[in-house]
Amino acid sequence: MTAVPLGMPAFPRAAESAVGDPVLRGNLRHATHTIRAKRARAVAELDDWARLRAAGAAVKDRTLRHLGHYLEQLEASVTAAGGQVHWAADAAEANRIVTGLVRATGEREVVKVKSMATQEIGLNEALTAAGITAYETDLAELIVQLGDDRPSHILVPAIHRNRGEIRDIFLRTMARWGRPAPDGLTDDPAQLAEAARLHLREKFLRAKVAVSGANFMVAETGTLVVVESEGNGRMCLTLPETLISVVGLEKVVPTWRDLEVFLQLLPRSSTAERMNPYTSMWTGTTAGDGPGAFHLVLLDNGRTDALADQVGRQALRCIRCSACLNVCPVYERAGGHAYGSAYPGPIGAILTPQLRGTATALDASLPYASSLCGACYEVCPVAIDIPEVLVHLRERVVQGGAVTRQGARVTIRPAKGHAAERAAMRAARWAFQHPRALRAAERLASRTRAAHPSRLPSPGPAGAWSRGRDLPAVPAEPFRDWWQRTRGGRQEGTR
Repeated sequence: MTAVPLGMPAFPRAAESAVGDPVLRGNLRHATHTIRAKRARAVAELDDWARLRAAGAAVKDRTLRHLGHYLEQLEASVTAAGGQVHWAADAAEANRIVTGLVRATGEREVVKVKSMATQEIGLNEALTAAGITAYETDLAELIVQLGDDRPSHILVPAIHRNRGEIRDIFLRTMARWGRPAPDGLTDDPAQLAEAARLHLREKFLRAKVAVSGANFMVAETGTLVVVESEGNGRMCLTLPETLISVVGLEKVVPTWRDLEVFLQLLPRSSTAERMNPYTSMWTGTTAGDGPGAFHLVLLDNGRTDALADQVGRQALRCIRCSACLNVCPVYERAGGHAYGSAYPGPIGAILTPQLRGTATALDASLPYASSLCGACYEVCPVAIDIPEVLVHLRERVVQGGAVTRQGARVTIRPAKGHAAERAAMRAARWAFQHPRALRAAERLASRTRAAHPSRLPSPGPAGAWSRGRDLPAVPAEPFRDWWQRTRGGRQEGTR
């Protein structure tokens, strides 16, 4: 499994600087509100969107129930089509496989496209350590790489940058990575796109090896699918002599008929388009057409452990559309870097702690990076009940318990720093099991309500909890007393 970035604090501390940065918040608010409004219009065009959503969830659930069968079918299909399949249990093994494959070609440069899985395992860093330079070719990924930055969004990794910042990055660093930015470059989108096009064209024409991800893998034919908007992916997938695709196990779908459902759900949920401008599909190798060698690295890295969790496994349905990020009030204010993972936002808050565990302060804090408003569930095209999984993971953080790690059933201890929450929940459980004590406490709270503070004193766990929220006002009369007195309002006039 991947390691937490060195020095990365828990989510609340990591988010502090972002919340206090007005430029960053402005960039995020403008981008997410624009995307979410377009998505709503695109989805509203389809009368059968609810049925499509249910179909997508059902296909994913059925595939996950029989994942072993479909992966074996996929391996046989890819092999029969001239490709080679490699199985990677964790990030280290995947990096070792890819590095070895690149070295075997004798090349020291690769072009990359569409691969969150390689971000998850830190492939670029592993290639650099092996003396191999990786060039990102997706425009947003290129901006992130040139800016020595980290992605902050699943679909738009450079969403936290505005046009002026992108122009400055191009002028400052593009020459170090290849063709420099044109003189007199402005922040006009067309000029920025042309500068990136000229810079990347040089890479595409020179590279002999490409590394990609995939949005889907079709088991019945061994076909891999990449959907994109720029066309850079197609250049990456067709021009090099060797293609290495690193893909998570959960991306498999059984048949082309199943794929049809997701090719409707994904573009409307991600870019608000009826269909993606570029949908590239490749099946093994064909003499004289495309790469002569194709390798598929199937990545586990905690996915089978997540599959063993009956509640948490629904996170593996995710098709990486990013709709949940664009409606999340927490992501809109904190940005993606605070999540410390390739997967930010609501989906990252439930996927990352399952892939990496909850042993670190950062991973234990991610299930709390949510207001539980439920907007993420409402827009998810495969109906992942993200709030349900968040609450499930919070229970794991506070209580510990049995989980699956590297295929073995183990018992984890509660995370540090939740003693007060655990004590409060135990006290609540005791009170609800003793109605007389609960009623007495409610009446006492009502009679002393005038003396209640709006915030709890700091420092201390209770003070930390109430620092960002007011205590709820206690009613003048407990609900059960009111009900007993009025029978639900029918005797209100007898007061």
